[in-house]
Amino acid sequence: MILVFSVLLLLGLCGNIASGGQPPSTSTPGALNYELPTSEYETQDTFNAGIVGPLYQMVHIFLHVVQPNDFPVDMIRKLIQREFDFSVDSKEPENIVLALKMVYYEIGVLICAILGLLFIVLMPLVGYFFCMCRCSNKCGGEMHQRQKRNESCRRKFLAISLLLICLLMSLGIMYGFVANHQVRTRIKRTQKLAESNYRDLQILLDETPKQIDYILAQYTTTKNKAFSALDGIDSLLGGRIKDQLKPNVIPVLNEIEHLATAIKQTKVALENMNSSLEIIQDGSTQLSTNLTTLRNSIQKSLNSSDCASDPASKICASIRPELSNLGSNLNSSQLPSVDRELNSVNDIYRTDLESVAKRGYTFIDEIPGKVRNQTVAVIADVKQALDSISSNIKNVSQSIPIEEVLVEVSHYINDSNSYFHKELPKLEEYDSYWWLGGLIVCFLLTLIVTFFFLGLLCGVFGYDKRATPTRRGCVSNTGGIFLMTGVGLSFLFCWILMILVVLTFIVGANVEKLLCEPYANKKLFQVLDTPYLLREQWQFFLSGLILKDSNINLTFEQVYRDCKKGRGVYATFQLDNVFNISENFNIEKHTGEIIKELDNLNVNVDNIELLDKAGRENLQDFAHSWKDAIDYSKYLKEAEKSPTKVDLLAFASSLEEKANKLPEGKLKQALKTDVQNIIAIHQQQVLPLQQSLDALKQSVRTLERTSDKLPEKVNKVISSLDSAQNFLTTNISSIVIGETQKYGRTVTGYFEHYLQWVLYAITEKMTSCKPMATAMDSAVNGVLCGYVADPLNLFWFGIGKATMLLLPAVIIAVKLAKYYRRMDSEDVYDDVETVPMKNLENGSNGYHKDHLYGVHNPVMTSPSRY
Repeated sequence: MILVFSVLLLLGLCGNIASGGQPPSTSTPGALNYELPTSEYETQDTFNAGIVGPLYQMVHIFLHVVQPNDFPVDMIRKLIQREFDFSVDSKEPENIVLALKMVYYEIGVLICAILGLLFIVLMPLVGYFFCMCRCSNKCGGEMHQRQKRNESCRRKFLAISLLLICLLMSLGIMYGFVANHQVRTRIKRTQKLAESNYRDLQILLDETPKQIDYILAQYTTTKNKAFSALDGIDSLLGGRIKDQLKPNVIPVLNEIEHLATAIKQTKVALENMNSSLEIIQDGSTQLSTNLTTLRNSIQKSLNSSDCASDPASKICASIRPELSNLGSNLNSSQLPSVDRELNSVNDIYRTDLESVAKRGYTFIDEIPGKVRNQTVAVIADVKQALDSISSNIKNVSQSIPIEEVLVEVSHYINDSNSYFHKELPKLEEYDSYWWLGGLIVCFLLTLIVTFFFLGLLCGVFGYDKRATPTRRGCVSNTGGIFLMTGVGLSFLFCWILMILVVLTFIVGANVEKLLCEPYANKKLFQVLDTPYLLREQWQFFLSGLILKDSNINLTFEQVYRDCKKGRGVYATFQLDNVFNISENFNIEKHTGEIIKELDNLNVNVDNIELLDKAGRENLQDFAHSWKDAIDYSKYLKEAEKSPTKVDLLAFASSLEEKANKLPEGKLKQALKTDVQNIIAIHQQQVLPLQQSLDALKQSVRTLERTSDKLPEKVNKVISSLDSAQNFLTTNISSIVIGETQKYGRTVTGYFEHYLQWVLYAITEKMTSCKPMATAMDSAVNGVLCGYVADPLNLFWFGIGKATMLLLPAVIIAVKLAKYYRRMDSEDVYDDVETVPMKNLENGSNGYHKDHLYGVHNPVMTSPSRY
């Protein structure tokens, strides 16, 4: 009881910090996992008999044959309830029926006991009358051996039979020696087992404060985890809000950013295109004017008088057709200005979509910082509440007199251990008496068997077939004397041995069948768990003894089973009926203050307008006005043209070649001047103009690529912006509230998980009562059954076997001794078919005068053999 009340006080300490029921899940917030420290106990749950185990099992099989009936649960219940009384009106039908059931259950044991009693009574009487009869020279007492035809076979058969019986008796005696040796060592084994259980109980007491300290220490771990979550509110709460907004806002901002990039590229391409168009327009006009002037100059030179005479006339004639190609190849009307489109792009560019995207990104990224700044005061209050809970737990732990209780329980266990060691010498003394008695019994049987073995040894090896019964050798005669000595000792001590066998059999068999077997198959617990059995006023004895309420269904079998599994004392003994942890400490009671403080979290994330109304109208106008605005193919077609109709350098080279063929004069000089002018126009006007055309072509292609489906992109961005803006306007408040609640549950979840684990640890794991079940197993299975009942049963089994075999051994030994001992007279036969000869006084014919002559045997024709 002291141990039980101490456990209650221990649980009272932890009862102020626990709630919940089932073991917590591994997927707890922050992956907080606790493992209650446990110790390894040294006492084994099972007891191995070692090499003598098969012998014990053999005895168990014999007992099952003798007593095959199941454990009489109902009968034991009635006996314990004292409903059957032998002394009062035993003729009542119910008592008679119960008595008959008892007799039926014990019928095997009773039969064996009755046979043993008959053996005890009859063997001394038979021995007495046998001794008196033989002393009167009867019952085979006369020293005369009758000659029979099958004498040799009879002698061998009797010798072999006695040898086999002696071997079986030796086996039984060996069982007795083994059992007696087990008895000799049981005190040492019992002491070792008791000390082992004592150490386990000490470990249990030492382990309990460590477990309590560990449970209290885990609150600090949990609090530190919560503090970490509170300090990281920007990433936990703000980050969660940010993560909720990002999937709906960031893609839209990315689209806006991409659109802004496309518009910027389009603007640059349009500006480059417009610049190129202006250069081309001016360059084309100037080139056309200069080429016209140059063509007129060449034409004037060709119309001069110098071209009238040969050979100049032919050369001038070949030059004139080529002058028509000397002109500009560009059509300015095909390259209109893109000022309108550029103005449209400039209008949308002034909307500054890049700033819109940047403002959206900034809004998302600043949420964690806003959350931290807005919750500084609340976080400080929550930390203060957590510190106060920690102080309350420490104050409760200091208010429980745990040390005094542990000291008291430890003293109780130490006193029990001291008492055991104090009484141990007495147990050893009594055990030595039993061992000495068993040893005497075994040696007595060994002495009897030894006489039988010596008789067989001397008789067999000393027997001479040619010697007559009266002339047998000393060795053979000694063998017969040994056999008769064994017979005498058997009659003298067998009944004493049987008394010991019957007493030990009755005790050992009933202990095995009524205690050991029902304890192993738990039927004994069924008897003890019978309502109103041990006390008439208590429905359940164990709950009435421990919980002071006998109506609570607390059974021995359930307690033993739970303790064997290593379950905690609180759940095993249903101590919630005495100290209900859930009622004394409620999760909501301790987390309520934390939740109350967390409810003050008022995170305000201001809404944002991603794009104002004017910017949206600009995008819509651009999407509408940009539709089919520029004919890129027309620009590309014109840009692919050469600035001049003819290659000026080739034309100049041809003209120079022809001019060189002219005779010296003004014409030749004028044409060479025109050649230089053509080359100058090519270098100064055509080449720059060609570069401008290439730039125009590049700008057109860039513009075509960047502005591809630009209106669709703008419309898509407008739709995405509307959707994102609607999401922010509609859901941002609920997202903030929802994530704030989740964050609060995360923080409180650490403590709920901790408190649930505390309750599970206290009810299921802490103060495991396994050493109690192990101590019970040690007392019953180990000491009572393994160290006492099994050796005792093996002892009576071996000694009883040897003692019972003394009966046939005595009969055979008496008959066999006639063949080995030297006789005083013998039967004599003639070797011829004559009438029996008379007694010869003078010993004629070689026979002693005291010999007695037998009747003629008509079968024997040869001289008779003795």
